[in-house]
Amino acid sequence: EQLVQSGGDLVRPGGSVRLACAASGFTLESYALCWFRQAPGKERERVSCVNRGDGTYYANFAEGRFTISRDNAKNKVFLQMDNLRPADPAVYSCAARQRDPWAVLVSPAEYDYWGQGPQVAVSS
Repeated sequence: EQLVQSGGDLVRPGGSVRLACAASGFTLESYALCWFRQAPGKERERVSCVNRGDGTYYANFAEGRFTISRDNAKNKVFLQMDNLRPADPAVYSCAARQRDPWAVLVSPAEYDYWGQGPQVAVSS
């Protein structure tokens, strides 16, 4: 049982990238799903989450630029990131939580599965 991520790239400021996270060995439909990011020398921060009922949360820096979505038929969750800024480079990781799947603001320690975290870089 694991989360397998894909996507991540080197993009120019203002560019876009789409991250995908696929579950293997379990079904995402009953889980709350989040994307976190961590830049070098900084603490991990929550980017965006979607609960079991497709309710979403976005951090202030992500609001209006990033879009989280889930495709239960494909057993995947996505993060579309548009208008990338120089402050966005980080390792982005998806996470899945089965307990209390309707909540979105839950400690990272409560998540059951984590993806390996592709690097997203923004460079001019």
